[in-house]
Amino acid sequence: QLKLVESGGGLVQPGGSLRLSCVASGFTSTTYAIGWFRQITEKEREGVSCISAQGRWTPYADSVKGRFTISRDAAKRTVYLEMSNLRPEDTAIYYCAAAARVVGCMTDVGEYDVWGQGTQVTVSS
Repeated sequence: QLKLVESGGGLVQPGGSLRLSCVASGFTSTTYAIGWFRQITEKEREGVSCISAQGRWTPYADSVKGRFTISRDAAKRTVYLEMSNLRPEDTAIYYCAAAARVVGCMTDVGEYDVWGQGTQVTVSS
């Protein structure tokens, strides 16, 4: 059974950078797209970005375009979210999730079946 674990969150000043990691474990023959989402308490979970199984499709939310970069290392079974020029409004719990999908990806919460536990990102001076 596929399991996802996020890491890399923390406290950073505005304008700073962080790299989040999402490591997949557990045997599976299914091809997965991976998405990054974030949630502020009592608000809906927001799609940030996703990456297709082959890494060719990487859409971003408008709020993070030009600041965040998603990538995947198949050998390490890891997907990264590089975040730069962070703003206080980026503060949230960040989750990665997997969707069984051969081509493309979407940042709709309902598309994803397996979720990590989340990692807190706080942007504050």
